[in-house]
Amino acid sequence: MKKLAILFSLFAFALVFHANAQEASGAAITFKEKSIDFGDITQGDKVSHTFELTNTGKAPLIISNVAATCGCTVPSWPKEPIAPGSSAEIKVSFNSAGKMGKQNSVVRIYSNASEPIEKVSLISNVLPKTK
Repeated sequence: MKKLAILFSLFAFALVFHANAQEASGAAITFKEKSIDFGDITQGDKVSHTFELTNTGKAPLIISNVAATCGCTVPSWPKEPIAPGSSAEIKVSFNSAGKMGKQNSVVRIYSNASEPIEKVSLISNVLPKTK
């Protein structure tokens, strides 16, 4: 019985070690910043920001999709694989037309990274137009 317990423990350790080794050998995304706050903007203003990312993993990073929470936010991203150690940019634009008050436009990045869904956001406070 004791041998069975030791054998089971070794098997469990091997599984955990193998899972960690696979995760460490894949792609990984590291962002320079994950959100930007534009503060007060006027209704109708368009703001944009370029999020810089680096593939800090050991395999090519493939971004399969980038999706915004609403049509007021438009992302663009690299379609080609990003080599380990290389950087890339995701450009995000927000159109405040028809918006009022505090806004948090979230963009989801879907990839083959160890964390398959990452989020970045544009934050602003939309004030009414002055005449």
